Amino acid sequence: MGLIIQTVSPHIGAEVIGADLQQPMGDNLFRELHQAWVDADGLLIIRDQVLKPEQQIAFSRRFGELASAAENPVIEKYSLPGHSEIFRVSNKKKDDAPLGREDAGTYWHADGTWQTFPSKASILYAIEIPRVGGNTMFADLYQAWETLSPTLKRLLEGLQAVHAMANAGDTSYGREFAGQGDAVAAKSATHPLVITHPDSGRKALFVNRGYTAQIVGMTKAESDALLGLCPRHPRLAAGARHGPLRPERLRARPFRGILSLRASLRKRRDARILCSLQLV
Repeated sequence: MGLIIQTVSPHIGAEVIGADLQQPMGDNLFRELHQAWVDADGLLIIRDQVLKPEQQIAFSRRFGELASAAENPVIEKYSLPGHSEIFRVSNKKKDDAPLGREDAGTYWHADGTWQTFPSKASILYAIEIPRVGGNTMFADLYQAWETLSPTLKRLLEGLQAVHAMANAGDTSYGREFAGQGDAVAAKSATHPLVITHPDSGRKALFVNRGYTAQIVGMTKAESDALLGLCPRHPRLAAGARHGPLRPERLRARPFRGILSLRASLRKRRDARILCSLQLV
């Protein structure tokens, strides 16, 4: 049976039925999935997968070099033992120690935009999910840009903003770095407010509440006012469900142009993939 690819929302996202990622992925299948990923504006859901960690990592590597939790000692404790490429999200404990980050991504953000080269994508493998709630929410920053007024577009294009770890200081992730003020202050980068996807050629807003701190060349009050318009754009909010409780879900999430509770936006083809994640 060939692949079935169908949309999951009016603006973003597609789901794939009929793929078996336990098997080595040939070039034809990869090209088909990659194109579906681009056509779906950066959100691809691949149904009904049962994967070993090695298989999850092998699939992820087809999209680019993988980052490793071992590079960040603060979150290394949440990686899957023996597989530092996999970051675990979980509310479970074993011997009073958390199996993963319990409250990861509880605020709108894009992963790692405080880095000079943020992640290209992240892959979320949902092993165990609640029967009700716990959905991963997304927002379409292509639509946010494309439906702005021409006047606001002219105002935003050409501007840059500072993305800073310190901006997320009162979030669960920021609190992981408590007492490391110098290290947090060093985690910042400047990016354009509007970027162009290297594959589709479409423009998208490149802002997120989590890390976008201030527009360059503006006072804080001016910057806050303008940034406040961007995330509140009426076309921004969108969502995608994990679906009923099943142990087999794999979401390939390229986040150039997509903002999610655990997403990244990207403007380079050669950027690294964020650590693969597991919901357990």
